[in-house]
Amino acid sequence: MLVALLFGTFAACLMLGVPVAISLGVASLAYLLGAGIDLTVVPQFMYTGMDSFVLLCIPGFVLAGNLMNRGGITDQIVRFSSAVLGHIRGGLGLANVGGSMIFAGISGTAVSETASIGAVMIPAMKKSGYSAGFAAALTASASTVGPIIPPSVPMIIVGTLTGLSVGRMFLAGAIPGVLMGLGMMVTCYLIARARNYPKGTWAGFGEIFNSGKAAFWAILMTVIILYGIVGGIFTPTEASIVASIYAFLVGLFIYKGFRLRELPKILLDSAIGSGALILLVGLANLFGWILTSEQIPQQIAASMLAMTENKYVIILLVNVLLLIVGTFMETIAALIILFPPLLAVATAVGIDPVHFAMICVINLMLGLTTPPVGVCLFVAGNIARVPLGTVARETVPFLLCNILVLMLVSFVPAISLWLPSLMFD
Repeated sequence: MLVALLFGTFAACLMLGVPVAISLGVASLAYLLGAGIDLTVVPQFMYTGMDSFVLLCIPGFVLAGNLMNRGGITDQIVRFSSAVLGHIRGGLGLANVGGSMIFAGISGTAVSETASIGAVMIPAMKKSGYSAGFAAALTASASTVGPIIPPSVPMIIVGTLTGLSVGRMFLAGAIPGVLMGLGMMVTCYLIARARNYPKGTWAGFGEIFNSGKAAFWAILMTVIILYGIVGGIFTPTEASIVASIYAFLVGLFIYKGFRLRELPKILLDSAIGSGALILLVGLANLFGWILTSEQIPQQIAASMLAMTENKYVIILLVNVLLLIVGTFMETIAALIILFPPLLAVATAVGIDPVHFAMICVINLMLGLTTPPVGVCLFVAGNIARVPLGTVARETVPFLLCNILVLMLVSFVPAISLWLPSLMFD
């Protein structure tokens, strides 16, 4: 009865359009009141969920992304991508994906990538003759590589939950992220040929060199973050602070995209964005404690192991489960609630924890481009000024392409484990 109250309240809040974090809190409160549990557990478990040194990465990387975005880095990335790919059929679309792959090394979140790249690329694609729905769908789909190619906020959350090495997971995401990007480029090119979308003129090696030189500082930031973490020079949390300082200096003195008087607004925006994520972590931890007290994660794990102990079947079942969950639950909340019990199942059948983390993160990233909680679809659709249904239909080819990459990563562990084994073992 109480479990029905918990999930019923949560589902009702989601259907009413209440933000996921608040929905988790309201559902938890309804359960606690129904069970007669002292409400002092609310701040206790919220604080426990948020009291993690690793979580300090989130405001650091959010601030770094905002500084680089305000500093003009997005324009430089798009310029470089367009110079390299713009002369091919559907070149602006290819540049959109390429820009997202480069920007992924800065932001660590898909939504910020959709907003940043989309603000530049969607109007440009519409002006060049691409349909608004296609431009929005491509931008939203390409943004899902943001949390796959390091740095990655979801991977930081996984590390907080389980103690897995964030550095290993960052490296594990590099090849899958590149495969996703290349797969979407191929899909974009095929659609562009079928619809006869335009191609630009060859920019010349001079423009490629000049735009590459301008984008160099963005690429260097990714190198600094990865090398610093993998090389043991600093922790992921320290890396986020280094990235913020680097982004501040580059944005202010090299790109000159903002002035010092704009810094308070950038800091405020970053604090609001980070605060929303941290609040979600705290409330999801409370929700997760209630589920654990009701033995629901344990029941899920026992049910799956009762069905089969074949690791390939388990992987397939997890993929199906998370693809469904991703359509209606926010990524961070889903990770906090579901990842620990699913990891227990995975390790019981011999699946490497880092490999399994990649499977889960990629699955839930795809949920960002599926209704009804496909946040990236909403952001891209608002920029393109097209209905959600139109964007969702245009997203289908890219979603299928990403699911194919997901299957490759799921059943060929070397794709995600080769780089970590090379650097750490």
